[in-house]
Amino acid sequence: MINPTDISLVAQVAVLGNKRAFDELVRRYQSPVRRFFLHQTLGDEQLSDDLAQDTFIKAYTNIGKFRGLASFQTWLMRIAYNVFYDYARSKKQTDDIDGIQQPSLQTSTAVGLDVYEALRQLKPDERMCITLQMIDGYDIAGIAKITQMKEGTVKSHLSRGKEKLANYLKQNGYG
Repeated sequence: MINPTDISLVAQVAVLGNKRAFDELVRRYQSPVRRFFLHQTLGDEQLSDDLAQDTFIKAYTNIGKFRGLASFQTWLMRIAYNVFYDYARSKKQTDDIDGIQQPSLQTSTAVGLDVYEALRQLKPDERMCITLQMIDGYDIAGIAKITQMKEGTVKSHLSRGKEKLANYLKQNGYG
């Protein structure tokens, strides 16, 4: 059986309401979306799963708005980016009111703890750009599309983020 393209699957969902076609899109992209959230939440698996679920619900309800100006994956990651920023904005408001600390890291390996602790040193936009490039493999143009930042801004976040990571890792015995 031939593997249908993302565009074909999107059309089946948008025009015919084919839920199996959407299930295939979820199967293709659930790991990258969840991984994206794991890095942004510094390893909080339950929160990452919740945010990924919100992303796919928003994608499903808005799939008729997909115009194909970028790949489906880029469009989906833009939704994930917005879901994360909506969460972060609401959390910041709650933290300002309640004084709640960041959740503890929920990962099982020391290396994972070190990576997430290193990522914790970065500002959210730096962490976003670093993880999209170094872990998810997006180029600068792709990161700019997902985040809707200018390419020069993405480059600045990458440069500062990499410098902070290198300094943190050197200070902690990795250099």
